[in-house]
Amino acid sequence: MLPPAGIGLRSQHLDELMRTPIRPVFLEVHAENYVRPSPSLEKVLRLRHDFEFSLHAVGLSLGSADGIEEAHLEHIARLVDRLQPALVSEHLSWSSFEGRFFNDLLPLPYAEEALEIVARNVGRVQDRLGRQISIENPSAYLGFRNSTFTEAEFLDELVHRSGCGLLLDVNNVVVTAHNLGLDPADWLNELPGDAITQFHLAGHAKSVLDDGTTILIDDHGSRVRGVVWSLFEQVLQRFGPRPTLIEWDTDIPPLAVLLEEAARADRMLDRADPRDVALAA
Repeated sequence: MLPPAGIGLRSQHLDELMRTPIRPVFLEVHAENYVRPSPSLEKVLRLRHDFEFSLHAVGLSLGSADGIEEAHLEHIARLVDRLQPALVSEHLSWSSFEGRFFNDLLPLPYAEEALEIVARNVGRVQDRLGRQISIENPSAYLGFRNSTFTEAEFLDELVHRSGCGLLLDVNNVVVTAHNLGLDPADWLNELPGDAITQFHLAGHAKSVLDDGTTILIDDHGSRVRGVVWSLFEQVLQRFGPRPTLIEWDTDIPPLAVLLEEAARADRMLDRADPRDVALAA
């Protein structure tokens, strides 16, 4: 079982975490940073004795019509065997095509053909790992004309077909709802709450376009914004507590700042339910 709140493990903080006792948190490991032998991997393996882990992959390209790249899946599987994380997750996106890999998490249309592809790829990953994985809702900046599902409906059907869990990124809901003119409450109403295994919280940036339109950018480069904390409170009222991670991937702050954000999430989880943060089935 994971502690209630966690932080993303960043290389800048490895040594400090190894030498400094801190409040109970879990650590999220980005899988692709540690799939090959390295001094950093050895440090992570040592931290395994003191922390619970979740493992977050970014390169399996679950939305790729080419299927799962088997060599990469084997790397992930070996890392899962070594770290034995409580949770494994990936993104609802694609990042490879005909052997070419792109340094981004690219969107896909929410249509039947895409759903079949993602469900098949998720099934392949779960079969190889011998465990459920959780799929994270992305941030969106545009919609596809040929989408026949809403994003939440797509995720609901993906859970039904593949047996996967869901990683609900609250910041991504805020970003997507703002950029596409949606109501976050409506988005959440369509989501299968029982499938949620974990929450993510992060900061985002604002950008003003030439026509004066403001869009939100999911940059994970600042403290969690007030609008995200407010939606998180609504999420907890609706779905109850789950292990909750603070993401911070750019302009990495001192470890103490991440722990402050995790402590705030922990207090909200504590108010929502008395420490019952067992992983969702």
